[in-house]
Amino acid sequence: MLVHICCSVDSHFFLQELKKCYPDEKLITFFYDPNIHPYSEYELRYLDVKRSCNKLKIKLYKGNYDYITWLNAVRGYEDEPEKGARCSICFDLRILKSVEFAKKLGETKLTTTLLTSPKKDLKQLEEALNKQCTSYGIKFIAPDFRKNGGTQRQFALAKKDMLYHQNYCGCIYGLKKQKENKNFIDELMCPITKQILPSSIEERISLYKKVFKLEQKEIAFKLSREKFLNYRLLKALIKIDKKVVKSYILFYSHFKNSYTKFSLEKDYEQVYMSFKDEINFWDFNYFNALLKNKFKDFNELLNKPLKIKQEISLRQRLLGTYNLSPIVILDKITKGRYEILAQSEIYFDTREKIILI
Repeated sequence: MLVHICCSVDSHFFLQELKKCYPDEKLITFFYDPNIHPYSEYELRYLDVKRSCNKLKIKLYKGNYDYITWLNAVRGYEDEPEKGARCSICFDLRILKSVEFAKKLGETKLTTTLLTSPKKDLKQLEEALNKQCTSYGIKFIAPDFRKNGGTQRQFALAKKDMLYHQNYCGCIYGLKKQKENKNFIDELMCPITKQILPSSIEERISLYKKVFKLEQKEIAFKLSREKFLNYRLLKALIKIDKKVVKSYILFYSHFKNSYTKFSLEKDYEQVYMSFKDEINFWDFNYFNALLKNKFKDFNELLNKPLKIKQEISLRQRLLGTYNLSPIVILDKITKGRYEILAQSEIYFDTREKIILI
């Protein structure tokens, strides 16, 4: 039997229940979910599905990330609610590809772990399975493992085995709807510098890769959640005499005002602090000296900056633990009329961390 997989929280429970119902069936799994956005989230969910299948000793295949195909399929249905017409189209596409893969492998039965997701409509899923399987001569299986406390057992099992529990269904339209009252969508933010931001998808990928390795080495650990103050720089632009200049903004630089202007009557060496929005300006030589001349020039800083943890450590060492004043690094602090257009967010967040036992 081929089992289409959507995520580890659903599949880990579903596969074990399926084994109980069909003890004589050899289960093979297929991860095909081009609806998941962004790509980093897709890779994170696949990584944890792989963990789960390794634990259960079930073979896993990975399908193509046909995101453009998915986008074209749901075009015109972007504003549909969860369990609406867009979901039906999405199920049809994913089940069809799963049926084709089952036929290629010579499998005669198909089911999907989507059936156990409390956010999905069972009737829609059964209709998709029936529609796509019938023409290929594949028998579809649609068990309801949610009933009789199944959903509660599912989540308890996911917690026990420390699986990655995503906070949105997967597609960009569902995510947008979920975050419509917020100023930004954290999941879609990734710096061009490739820094790993706290509580980002990239940080979770790094964490679950470590989890995977610890399990393979049979090293005892647990996952703990902590609350912390997170930060995102949404935009920043520095102008001197109306000309945009290269700049670098350190992490936790919180701009109270979206627009600040002032004039300098002379050049400054090392540092200058503006009393407007408490902005600290550091020239590159001063900043680089603090780091024992780590960077050969200003461009290297812009292209290969410090890790976020290093930026936070430097800020705390020089300005104190609770300091959130903006720190702007310029190549030179020259005289002229300064304009700072910036927007940032400080917000409460949670993240997981590994604790060795």
